[in-house]
Amino acid sequence: MSSVMDTSGIGPGFTNPIFDSQDTFRRILDACAYVGRPQKLGFVSTAVGPLASATLSACLTLGDFETPVWLDSRSDRIDVRNYLGFHCGTPFVDSAYEAAFAIVADPTTMPRLAEFHVGTELEPQTSTTIVVQVPSFTAGPAVRWRGPGIQHEASVAIEGLPSWFWEEWQLNQELYPVGVDVLFTSGNAIIALPRSISVEI
Repeated sequence: MSSVMDTSGIGPGFTNPIFDSQDTFRRILDACAYVGRPQKLGFVSTAVGPLASATLSACLTLGDFETPVWLDSRSDRIDVRNYLGFHCGTPFVDSAYEAAFAIVADPTTMPRLAEFHVGTELEPQTSTTIVVQVPSFTAGPAVRWRGPGIQHEASVAIEGLPSWFWEEWQLNQELYPVGVDVLFTSGNAIIALPRSISVEI
């Protein structure tokens, strides 16, 4: 099997890579600062395989040649690998535990949160950030979020998550300051769920 990447058919990334990535990074920071509020990531208008525009925008902004990425079974496709490899220089890993950045296009089959890297007490920043693409932010069961970035509480209704997700999230939050962080994407929007946030079902 050839190691030379086939660049034919690879879709465009950001039109203006410097400006667009800076703006997208600011919007992702806003999502982390104002937890539970959707932020629009509008610079990538096309999908690649199963990945929608917000997922791709997050990848283009946060991914680089030093960021090991794990793809779930739905997103692990040659067109996705070629796109991220070409635009980000992405190195791919086979184990969710090894990933700095994980992409989940089918939440119903995603690994348990404990299977990702939660960081260490000395280096909590080495934990995995999981990008979880979902059908919507409004059609799922409502869950109350509390913590930094939320004035009182936020009611969020993420659709398409596995039944165990919120129970395991509570265990993840109890590990703070270690633990995984999650970025939910849907269409061209993103919601951040930092490890510091507690949930009540």
